[in-house]
Amino acid sequence: MKSIIHNISVTATALAVAFIVYSCKGKLGEADSIVLAETPVQTVDDMFIVQSENGMIKMRAEAPLMQKYERDTLWYELFPEGFYVYGYTDEGMLETEIVADNARHLKYTDGRESWEAFGNVVVKNLMNHQVMETDTLYWDQKNERIHTDCYVKLYSPKGFMQGYGMESDQRARNSSILNPFSSYGIVVQDSTKVLVDSANFIGPLQKK
Repeated sequence: MKSIIHNISVTATALAVAFIVYSCKGKLGEADSIVLAETPVQTVDDMFIVQSENGMIKMRAEAPLMQKYERDTLWYELFPEGFYVYGYTDEGMLETEIVADNARHLKYTDGRESWEAFGNVVVKNLMNHQVMETDTLYWDQKNERIHTDCYVKLYSPKGFMQGYGMESDQRARNSSILNPFSSYGIVVQDSTKVLVDSANFIGPLQKK
């Protein structure tokens, strides 16, 4: 009787050990399957960056989430939950807003660098009361230019234009559609209407 109980106990112990080893092996297999190249080396929540010059703010950028990845020849940052850029004049006035659903910042080992924004990209020049909408926008930070080859809609006090391709300085002061459509809208301006820069205006606003 004791021999039978002993054999059952040994068998149960062996099964328990085998189960533990199998379970650990399964978990190790899952860990080995993780592709490190697809895993961010850094994650930042509620990112906030400010660029200043001579004590004056020049640019600020915000994003709910930033993920940084590294490769052999480049590293890049993804902003999968939205990206917001604000540009200021030399006097510190807010002039430009750029908003996008997604963005990507690439930097190569040879020094090349690029910024790309995707999905519902809206560029506003608050001082010119100009709004541009497109799907993809590229920012050449070195040459201080923005451009796209995609479909573009451009709204301004002078009218509405649309077409494919756009080039401008990074403040969107002089945006130019490269291939405009033959049809466009014209806004008839009221000479008595006063346009107010609500982002920088200080003082009481008139009731409508």
